[in-house]
Amino acid sequence: MRLKVFSFLFFIGLVAQAQQFKLSGKVTSAETGEAVPGAEVWNKTGGKVAVADENGFYELRGLQEGTYDIAVFSYEYEIMEQEVSISADAEADFSLTPLSESLSEVVLTARREQLFALRKLRKVEGTSIYAGKKSEVVLMDKVTANMAANNARQIYNQVVGLNIYDNGDAGLQLNIGGRGLDPNRTQNFNTRQNGYDISADVLGYPESYYTPPPEALREIQVVRGAASLQYGTQFGGLINFRFKEPSKKKIEFLTRQSVGSYNMFTSFNSLSGTLGDVSYYTYYNYKGGNGFRPNSEYDSHNAFGHVGWQLSDKTKLSFEYTFLDYLAQQPGGLTDAQFYRDPDFSNRERNWFDVNWNLYSAKLEHKFSEKTDFSLNVFGLDASRKAVGFRENRVSQADDPTTPRELLIDNFSNWGAEARLLTRYKLFGEESVLLLGSKYYETDNSQQQGPGSATSGPDFELATSQFPNYPRQSEFEFPNQNIAIFGENIFNITNNLSVTPGFRFEYINTAAHGNYKSVILDLAGNVLQNKTIEDNREFERSFVLLGLGSSYNLNSTNELYANFSQNYRSVTFNDIRVINPVFQVDPNISDEEGFTSDLGIRGRISDVFSYDASVFALKYNERIGEILKPEVRENAEGEMVETGRIVRFRGNIGDAFIYGLETFGEVNLRNAFFQWADDYRFSAFVNAAFTKSEYISSEATNVEGNEVEFIPAVNLKTGLNFGYRNFLAGLQYTYLSKQYTDATNAPQDVNDNQRGIEGSIPAYGIIDFSASYSFGKFKLEAGINNLLNNTYFTRRATGYPGPGIIPAQPLTWYTTLQFKL
Repeated sequence: MRLKVFSFLFFIGLVAQAQQFKLSGKVTSAETGEAVPGAEVWNKTGGKVAVADENGFYELRGLQEGTYDIAVFSYEYEIMEQEVSISADAEADFSLTPLSESLSEVVLTARREQLFALRKLRKVEGTSIYAGKKSEVVLMDKVTANMAANNARQIYNQVVGLNIYDNGDAGLQLNIGGRGLDPNRTQNFNTRQNGYDISADVLGYPESYYTPPPEALREIQVVRGAASLQYGTQFGGLINFRFKEPSKKKIEFLTRQSVGSYNMFTSFNSLSGTLGDVSYYTYYNYKGGNGFRPNSEYDSHNAFGHVGWQLSDKTKLSFEYTFLDYLAQQPGGLTDAQFYRDPDFSNRERNWFDVNWNLYSAKLEHKFSEKTDFSLNVFGLDASRKAVGFRENRVSQADDPTTPRELLIDNFSNWGAEARLLTRYKLFGEESVLLLGSKYYETDNSQQQGPGSATSGPDFELATSQFPNYPRQSEFEFPNQNIAIFGENIFNITNNLSVTPGFRFEYINTAAHGNYKSVILDLAGNVLQNKTIEDNREFERSFVLLGLGSSYNLNSTNELYANFSQNYRSVTFNDIRVINPVFQVDPNISDEEGFTSDLGIRGRISDVFSYDASVFALKYNERIGEILKPEVRENAEGEMVETGRIVRFRGNIGDAFIYGLETFGEVNLRNAFFQWADDYRFSAFVNAAFTKSEYISSEATNVEGNEVEFIPAVNLKTGLNFGYRNFLAGLQYTYLSKQYTDATNAPQDVNDNQRGIEGSIPAYGIIDFSASYSFGKFKLEAGINNLLNNTYFTRRATGYPGPGIIPAQPLTWYTTLQFKL
């Protein structure tokens, strides 16, 4: 029977192959006759896209006999549309007219959206496969938002279901999660820029202390669900920051100067250009301000350099370096009672945070043939983060300036190499695409914890000699090694149906070498015990993750998609060995595993309505979470006994299941009702996620049947975008319903005047307004965030920058002046 089915499919494939043709040609400039590399040739009838190479050549394959609507798009040229009849292999050249500089901002925005309003990644881009995946792209030239402060809820307003922390530090750190993932420093996503890792340690400490400024970005790619196969094991997926391409001019200069509430000042300055076979892009970004609470000043310097060398038509080599250094004073967290009495209050004057980040990357791209591409990315990180301050679990307790502060010093040194080979081949008359890749990643990180000085300034030197009996001291080395092999293959079953299976093999070896202090004091503060305990461990494991994606084109602009992927999140001793006064960590904490799945439909109806709607499901086995339970500590005799205190306990809480509906829709009201009004822009969008969650099993008390933390049942962003000629504006409303912060679903206690660490986060809603006006080479931007001046908070921190409630910003304003030459 199987042989008959195979024979039938093989016969159908041969018939289909006999009827397949290709369309090829060259895209050039009508003004100069030169090639237009990167031009996108879109088969509107069939839905496929071909990208012109460095010489302007393109090739569309898999065409059957008939007439096709072909559109050609490039950012610096007018859009061209043409009908092409196919009865055999055919050629068609396209000559594009350069854009007139007199076009208004509204017209420029409209033409960018004319063809690609859906904001999803193509099935194949470079040496990556995105077919059948939940992908979204934030096009930065389409965003009207507070770029100076990197306002995430505005920038990511069309990415469905994200849960965002509001820090109020001009966007120095990005804090986003979703589907039950902790937003803290985006730790559950694989964060990359231009395709390489930028977090502290992908395995042992996947937090992102560095976030590229939005002014430097061309787009932000967000890939969820099945992203694990190509980019790692994590549940969250991928966030990839794509920088602006070097200008085709010899030199292009851009400067943006911004001022805002609470003495905010930012300065972004970039140079870009192409000189023969060498291209470059570089910027310097400064951010400084006082914050809206006392003790919250910040100062940041960020620089980036990219140099690309086109060695030949088929080979390109590029180098990148990123530098970040910032110092921030942290006002600490609040109890519930303090927050509702005065959200601007701070009783922490000696808490400081310092980050130094150095990223390196070298990338080789080579085209073996028209069908086979190769890339090799070698990258490294040399970085540190230091935190000093007073972080007792009694948040209301005033900081005694005569006592030592707690100091944490982390040094990150890691490097990796990722190679990818992507090739296209014929199978049963249809073009299939195979991706094979491998990644090697090695880290040598260190961590110290102990007493800091009793001064008030940003002093990050250990003061062990002055305070030898400080109770929380440790020193560890964390060597990690990771080897991964991954692969995916797009099987185009028909011209409209594709299936993409994939796998990822992981070898992970994590180790911890070091010691920590066991210091026990009596009630009078006398030392009962001060001993050093050696703690050397190693954890080696290997496993395979599998996934499957599928896509069905209903027509040229509408698509059904589905995917399933296994996920895994490793826990290293780096997570365990920090001694935290706010919570205890289970010494037997283990890795998480589970799966993610999506089923959805996305597309565009005419030039009026674009949409993406999907249902999803996540299963977490051995989910790591926090519960309230009696504290257990070692006594002087070495016995583990209860202290009588209730603390947050972090460990494998149980198995959780999360499911929901994620929807996005945008209607172009101008195209629908006012087609004659070319100088106007008017559109509305709704971004809504509805999520349910439950701990389906747990050995912990009072957990099974509870909701999963960090999940609002309703997550809504909606707004209007409008404009006239060179004036653009956007008004946005954001609403999140109540969410819990621990697995016991502890309710909020507004009378809590001690901790502020436990409890739910109440529902909140915010309105933001942003506008811009262009005049010649200048552009003026301004806006107000939290227009109604609502008092709210988005997080309860268990460590820095708390502990306690971290209040969100009140009403703030900003204005930016841009000049481009």
